[in-house]
Amino acid sequence: MFDDLDTQLAEIREARLFTDLAQRLPQCVQRCEGLARHLAGCEFESIIDRAALQRMPVLRKSDLMEAQQRHPPFGGFVDENALHGQRVFMSPGPVWEPQLPGIDPWAGARALHAAGLRRGHRVHNAFSYHLTPGGLILDEAARSLGCVVFPAGSGGTESQVQALRQFASEVYVGTPDYLQTLLDHAHEDHLPLASLERAMVSGGALYPAMRRRYEQQGIHVQQCYATADLGVIAYETATDDQVHPGMVVNEGLIVEIVVPGTSRAVAPGEVGELLVTRLHPVYPLLRFATGDLSAEILEPSPCGRTQRRLRGWMGRADQRIKVRGMFVDPVQLRILPEEHPDVTRWRLVVTRQGDRDVMTLSVTLVDSGIPRSRERLSAVTGQLEDTLKRATNLSGDVLVVDTLPDDGVVVDDQRKIETG
Repeated sequence: MFDDLDTQLAEIREARLFTDLAQRLPQCVQRCEGLARHLAGCEFESIIDRAALQRMPVLRKSDLMEAQQRHPPFGGFVDENALHGQRVFMSPGPVWEPQLPGIDPWAGARALHAAGLRRGHRVHNAFSYHLTPGGLILDEAARSLGCVVFPAGSGGTESQVQALRQFASEVYVGTPDYLQTLLDHAHEDHLPLASLERAMVSGGALYPAMRRRYEQQGIHVQQCYATADLGVIAYETATDDQVHPGMVVNEGLIVEIVVPGTSRAVAPGEVGELLVTRLHPVYPLLRFATGDLSAEILEPSPCGRTQRRLRGWMGRADQRIKVRGMFVDPVQLRILPEEHPDVTRWRLVVTRQGDRDVMTLSVTLVDSGIPRSRERLSAVTGQLEDTLKRATNLSGDVLVVDTLPDDGVVVDDQRKIETG
């Protein structure tokens, strides 16, 4: 274990998280005028648990980008007085992010420690160091553990292979697929990278077959889930027999899983969009929407850690599409459960009939135990059709169904593009 926090009682961790939030949020609002504007009119002093937190507005990347355009560079969400001596970055969007003060600013050390990294390990970091904080996220984390880091960056495969041989790095840090590129390149020269023993990967899918292939080549691989805004959000652990039981949420973070485009929590274990709260005094983010899908694993982790667990990255929640020349976004559909409390789940399917886009909204309703008459269902679907048109400015049909898949999909584009 990294420290005693890994195994503290879950209820104690939860209480500490919200006690800390209640203490920090007023200070953060005072220091960061953008956050103050975002929370204007909210009774944030009453956030004592997850139910209260759900009443706060979601901060989406589009909101942050808009605020940064109005009030460059950070939109008022950063205490710029605390950035002296730090770095700043520009991620695609563009979105400006600061490096936070202190050791291990993106909180990656716990993830690397879980992957077996220790003081003195030589680390080959193949994440990009250009413009974004990608390369520095785990660079700083490894150095905080006492590792020695070679900042390889991205590209230049031949040079990277040469550096791996000469520096004899034991650890690879980078995307999952690029590791195999390096190994294949070395194999072509008949000089395998014998020093590599383990890897921490991120920024792409680590498929089971890919992991097995690395294990067969003598490299134990674990992965973490990180973003430029938040740093390491969750990371894999391993049991003694090398089972990887999901991803453990990093300490100090409050993670929620909601129906994409809304602030409404999914049922326990269901797939939804990840919201993360991290109230660092320099760059506080409250209910920040990552745009990524995941689901919570409800069973305790066999590795012994008591933090909440995720099933890992399961796709993107951004399902924005264009229909009949108009954009349709999951955010527009959040009024469905607000105006129709009987609606429990919903999915908007877009198909093509001839030369026309067709929208069909499928919904499930609360099971009252009383059969609904045909007249009542007709009235419900009519009301929902009116709401759908107001929300999207487009007409569509409504179907009441018994079930919908648990995959986090809210807007499903099934139109086939004809080629040739």
